[in-house]
Parts: sequence; C-alpha cells; structure tokens
Amino acid sequence: MNNRPWSSTAPPGEFRPYISAEETLKEFTVRAVILGALFGLLFGAVTVYVGLRAGLTVSASIPISVLSISILRAFGRSTILENNIVQTTGSAGESLAAGVMFTIPALIFLGFGEHFKFGRIFPLALLGGWLGVLFMVPLRRQLVVKEHGNLSFPEGTACADVLVAGERGGSFAGRVFWGLGLGGLYTFLMNTVQAWVSQPEARPNWFPGASFRAAITSEYLGVGYIIGPRVSGILFAGGIISWLVIMPAIKFYGQLANGQPIYPSTIPIPQMTPDQIWGTYIRPMGAGAVAAAGLITLLRTIPTIVSALRAGLKDVRTEGVGQATIASRLDREVSMRTVVVGSIVIIAMMWVLLTFRPIPGAETHWYQNLFAGVFVVVFGFLFVTVAGRISGLLGNSSNPISGMSIATLMATCAIFFVAGWTAPNYQVLALMIGGVVCIAAAIAGATSQDLKTGYLVGATPYWQQIGLLIGVTVSTVIIGGTLYLMNTGLERYQPAQIAVNIASLPSGVKIEAPSHEYHGKTYMLVNALGSHEIPDGEYLYDSATKQIEVQWIPGIGSDKAPAPQARLMATVISGILNQRLPWRLVLMGVALVIAVEILGVRSLAFATGSYLPLGTTAAMFIGGLVRVLVEATTKKKDESEASPGALFSSGLIAAGGVFGLLGIIINLFQDPEISSRVPGWMTTALHLPWRPDLLSFGPRFWPNLANSNLFGIIMFALLCGSLFYFARKKLD
Repeated sequence: MNNRPWSSTAPPGEFRPYISAEETLKEFTVRAVILGALFGLLFGAVTVYVGLRAGLTVSASIPISVLSISILRAFGRSTILENNIVQTTGSAGESLAAGVMFTIPALIFLGFGEHFKFGRIFPLALLGGWLGVLFMVPLRRQLVVKEHGNLSFPEGTACADVLVAGERGGSFAGRVFWGLGLGGLYTFLMNTVQAWVSQPEARPNWFPGASFRAAITSEYLGVGYIIGPRVSGILFAGGIISWLVIMPAIKFYGQLANGQPIYPSTIPIPQMTPDQIWGTYIRPMGAGAVAAAGLITLLRTIPTIVSALRAGLKDVRTEGVGQATIASRLDREVSMRTVVVGSIVIIAMMWVLLTFRPIPGAETHWYQNLFAGVFVVVFGFLFVTVAGRISGLLGNSSNPISGMSIATLMATCAIFFVAGWTAPNYQVLALMIGGVVCIAAAIAGATSQDLKTGYLVGATPYWQQIGLLIGVTVSTVIIGGTLYLMNTGLERYQPAQIAVNIASLPSGVKIEAPSHEYHGKTYMLVNALGSHEIPDGEYLYDSATKQIEVQWIPGIGSDKAPAPQARLMATVISGILNQRLPWRLVLMGVALVIAVEILGVRSLAFATGSYLPLGTTAAMFIGGLVRVLVEATTKKKDESEASPGALFSSGLIAAGGVFGLLGIIINLFQDPEISSRVPGWMTTALHLPWRPDLLSFGPRFWPNLANSNLFGIIMFALLCGSLFYFARKKLD
C-alpha cells in the first residue's frame, strides 16, 4: 500500500486515493471519535481565547493530525483513516469557534450583556454549525471531486500529505509538544506568576497621542510566524497608521477645540489617553475600514459566487438520481433527504428559540421569527456555497467570513428599516440571523478542507460528515462555556461619576435591567451605544444619588479581549437601524481602504490591523520577522503548514490559549463574590475565594524586574530565540 506512487496533486486523469475503494480499514472507531471530540474541545476553547484577543484564527487541522498520529500509535496500531476522522471531528471546534466569536458577542455591545449566558450562545452556535455541515453535503461532489485539479484546497491537501507521512508522526508531534511546553511555561510565568510585564509600553512626551507597545504573548508570536511576514507586515502597517499617525494628529488638532469634547467623545481631546482616543475615534474609522474591505473582498469573488451557486444548484437537482446508483464506499454520504429535513428542522428550532425563549426586551412576533428562520436557511445556502468555493481556491484563511456576515446584516437591517422594525429587539433579531449565517459559512470553509483531505486519502465521506456533526455538537459546549468564562473572568468595575436624568434618558441610552447586584448593593443597569452625552458602555446607576456611580466593563470588549469583529457587527446593526453612526469617521476608514486597494495591497489585513490594538499587531509582526530570519539562514522557504516552525508555532498558540484560560479561572477563584456564584461544596473544597496575590510572586519578591519593560522584552526575545531554533531544526 505505501510503496505505490501517490500524489495529492496528481491531475484528474491520473489521481487515485491513497486508500482505494476496495480496501477496508478501521475508520469510524470509538477511540477516533473520542479523541477527535477532545481535540475539538481543546482547540475550540483555544480559538475563542486567541480570536477574541487577536481577531484572527489559525487552522487546527495540521496540529490535530500530527498529535493524533502520535497518540493513537501509543494505544496500538492506528490507520490513516482513523487519524483522518480524528482531525475531521477535532477541526470542527476551531472553525465553529471562529464563526461564533465573530458575531454572538455583539449582544454585549448592543446592550444585552447581562443576558450573555451559556443558554443563549449554545443553541445559536449549534444551529449555525449544523447548517454549515448539512449544506456542504450536496456541494462535496461538485467542489471536491469534480473540481479536483481546479480547486487546490491548500490546507486540506497539506493535511492529507501529513497523514500519508504518518510514519514520521512522532517527530512531527514532538515539535508541537515542545511549543506547547515552552509556550505554556512562558504564559504561566507571565500571566499568573506576573514575573514580567505582558505589554511593555512607552508614551513619549515628544510624540503626544502616540503609544509604542507590544503584547508579548506566545500566541501572537505563533500566529505571526504562521501567517508570515507579508500578512503580519500589512496588519502592523494598519496599526502604525492608526496609532502613530492618526492618533497623534487627533491629539495635535484637538488642542484647538477650546476644551470642548468632540463627538463621539465626551472628554476633551487634550485630556484623553491613547487608549481613549483609540476607543472613541479609531474604532469607528476601523469599523468603516473593515466593513469596506470585507465588501470589496466579497465583490471581488462575485464571479466565484455565481459559478458556485450555479454548480451547487445543478448538483442538488441531480443528487437524487445519483444517490440511487452509488455503490462505492468513496461515494457514500449523508442523503439529500437528510439535508432537506435537517434544514426544515433548523427553521423550526430557530422559530421556537426566538418565539418561546427570547431575550427579555427583545421579543418579536411569531411571523417575524419564522421569516428569520427562512432567511437564515436561504442566506446560509448562499454563503456556504461561496465559502466552500473560496476556501478551495484560496484557502480557508482567505475565506471572507466577516464580509459575508456584514452583507447578511446589511441586507437584513435594510429590510427591517424599510419595514419600520428599528427598536432594540430587532437589532437582536438581525444579529441572530447574521450570527447563524456567519457560523455556517465558517464551518463550511473548514468542512470543505476536511472533505478534500478525506477525498485524497480515500476516506468514506459519510463517516466524515457524521464526525463533523459530532464535532460541532460537542465543541458548542466548550465554546459557549469559554465565551461566558472570558466575559465574567475578565470583567472589571471602575468608579464613574455621570449625572443622568433616569426619567428622560438621552438618545442612545437605555435601561438594560432594573436591578443589578454589585458589592451587596442594588443598582440599575444602564447601556449607552451611540449617545452624544455618555460614552459607549454598561453603567450602574444609583437611584439614591441620581447618577451613574460605576462603569461595568464586561470581559468581552475590554482591552484584554477586544472582539473586533463582534464590535463591528454591533456597530453595523445599530448604525443602520438607529441612524446614529459617526458617519464621518466611518467614511474616513472607507477612504483609507480605497487608497490601500489603489496601491495594490489587499485591504482586509490592513483594515483589521488599523482596528486592532497596536500591541497585538506588533507582536505578530515580530513572529513574521522570525520567519524571515529562519528562511534567510536556511535558504529555504518555510511555507508548508507541516514545517518545523509552523508546528512549533501551533504549540505556542495552543499554549497561550490553554494557560491564558487557566489564568482566567484563577482570577475567578480570587473574586471576592465567587462564593455566591458557585455551589457551597466547591467553596469549601477549594477554600474560595483565594487571596488576590496568592500566585503573584513577581510583584511580591522582585517588583523592580516584574515591572520593568526591558526585562519583559528580554524574556520575549528568549521565546523568539526558541522559535528560531526549533524552526531551523529539521524533523527526523
């Protein structure tokens, strides 16, 4: 079997699967499904953590494949088809997480943060995930089989090559484990022990409004290495324009405003910190830039969209005939009847969810909810087709999910606006539609890569599709849990003194909840979005003093988890329905993107960089520079996703996510009010709450080093050195 000539890129006439249709190997085994589900949980959680912080995701199929080969071998002989089921099931978690975190957290920004609970996230993620997998079933034969040779599916092909090279799996997996170990130790010492600063920063007096900073995390370094110097450089260039050109200009010209705040800020510009300038002025500009870049990317793929839809609809029409004649194992897949019934069930579940379990304050009529369900399935099929095709042409990382989501939201909101549905409850309905479609498109892109891997190695499509459905269902649990954990674990409260007439609230301000407990006192929870008087955010209003006393900053949306795409979705929805968008700032971002496109630069990465904090893009750029050094000293392009550097970087990313989440859990255990949130037996068993400085050895024993920017930079340089070393070290 292993001696016959085989190539993943053989032309259509010469290609044959690695395992022929006549061979029967162990494939859909209990251990493969369990291991795949566990990887789905792990990489789903890691993707949510890294994605909310960095606004980017990285494919998990390759690291899951190499780890599967190593782990299953330890439990006895494994087959290539078993390892394929592991990576298929496991990668569902990573792609599902991407779709969820791009949209669902927008609930917080729309003023429903108190209702951002697991029970709200889980069903939406599940519906979107199922929709994406089901709609890829009728498209598989068209995109993966018939288009072999035309659509390259880069990640899927690379994954097949790794699986076929499974005899070298131990060396491959070892490189991932080294990254996981060193990255985990680095992250634990930096975040939990606080042995050094996590973001060295300088705000020079000679350049007011500017901030030089880098968030020196292992995950940003790993992401920067994998995406390479070109993309990380474009991201960083966007950050430089925002943080070192536009923000100092705002500070410079803001001196002329005679101490008056300029909308959308409520603070005079000379008194604003760089972070306040970024949050108030750069974010709307960045939102315009990302929205414009997403739509340009979508428009660029219109020929692909048309041909994909044509081919997809043609394939659906002929599917029923072809299904009856299938005899080969390689052609067996989930039936079209299941796809149709599944689609009807999803419409029904969406209707039930919106009708019988709406978010308080966001109730809608039954016929509007039915419209939402049908809209989701129609847009879902459209963008699943587009996502599968683009993923095949350019790779899953080029899948313009945010652009498709914005297009869905704009179409939905335009219909709502014409119909007069502009109240806050319709904002939530629009988000539900856009969120489920976004999740379906994200899943479809990754699913098409997995099905390509299966086609190349000779897997049974039916078992892959069942594995994907299992992976989506299991991963939804951890993704919902991680989002909730990050939102509560990273939240903070800070004093705020703002006088408000609660009987006559300013435009853009609403009462979110009549009672909100904080430190044993009951407040009224107030939300501001697009108001001229109160900065965007959540506030606690004290009826005794008749003013806002505290600002509640949920974890998602804070500086540690800015969730740029979700904030963009909220901006689009609120801006269209309420007509309160700071349009001049948005249009500046649009103009910036047009200029970049004219220069010949693909604008999506640039726009994302202009929207993210500079520290994030700076650390990624350093990862890209390490890759330049590796390629310069080895005289070899490190382009493969299964290269030594890419595998070590995958370990760094996983380590940052796992140990970052561990740090959040420790933060929760140190919360003075934790005993009122968990069962009594847990409080007793773990002696909760823990002392705030229990593991913070750095500030207690070496405060000068722990607060030194230089020491932090030295430790990050050592981590970069380890990446350089392992990226140059050949695999056995």
